[in-house]
Amino acid sequence: MVTPLQTMELFVEVARARSFSRAAVTLGMPKSTLSRQIAELERSLGVRLLSRTTRKVDLTDAGQRYYDRCRHLVAEARLAQEEVRDLAATPAGDLRVNMPVDFGADFLAEAFVDFARRFPQVTFHLDSAAPDHAGRVFQTCDVAIEIGAQPAGTRIAREIGAIVGYLYASPGYLAQHGEPRHPDDLVRHDCLEFRTVEAARITKWPLHRGGEDRIEFHPESRFSLNSVSMVRRLAALDAGIAVLAEASARQELASGALRRILPEWEVGPYTVYAVTETRLLPAKTRVFLEFLTERLRADFWPPKAGRKRRSRA
Repeated sequence: MVTPLQTMELFVEVARARSFSRAAVTLGMPKSTLSRQIAELERSLGVRLLSRTTRKVDLTDAGQRYYDRCRHLVAEARLAQEEVRDLAATPAGDLRVNMPVDFGADFLAEAFVDFARRFPQVTFHLDSAAPDHAGRVFQTCDVAIEIGAQPAGTRIAREIGAIVGYLYASPGYLAQHGEPRHPDDLVRHDCLEFRTVEAARITKWPLHRGGEDRIEFHPESRFSLNSVSMVRRLAALDAGIAVLAEASARQELASGALRRILPEWEVGPYTVYAVTETRLLPAKTRVFLEFLTERLRADFWPPKAGRKRRSRA
């Protein structure tokens, strides 16, 4: 017999996925069984919770209210189960993480692998394809990684690290246009614009030298992009000057496709946030964020004077 709390859990999963098929896969149960349980829940409540079409599932007004209440109850119940099972010392279960695709590939891939080796009972579901990851955090994932301005609203944003960028250009571009000697020279160059994923807002270049001399530059270019990998590729094809993190430009530097310019100047730092719905985190999420914070601050946090970066054997 399915308990009321279990029925709530089924409903919450369908509401998050906006799909019976995807929810059934996540829950490990037949789609027909899941649909029947939700239909029985609606009959018992005397109200429709979901609006079903052949293509998608949406929440009704009543369903949205019910979901807002149920998701907190389900989260609390899962936390209680973890405490009873002593999972605080051994994180386990599905961990759903949403992140910008380029940041995931350049900075987080190794961290995910190391964490998975340390905690073999955690299963990752990574979403780095959709550009609207920030807006969907509560529906599709346990934690979202965001970069730049502090996320607004009622979400819980934890500062877990920061990255700095450097200026790069191809030898071909520099041969055609000359090499800038000071940030003031950038106004006469094509500077590849990077847009944040949540809007058409251009990311400014806060340049600084030694943490003291500071210049805020607004890049202008024929190219405006929201993909770091495309920025990197265009820069290698002589399209202009790009801001990239060192980890993002490593292969192009090694091959000679790009080289660093204005080497005394850095851009940023850009703060990295982990965004969650609540401060009450299950062990798998809490331990992962602690692990990721330690990793990012050791490897990519802008080093202070006299501080050395962590070296790996």
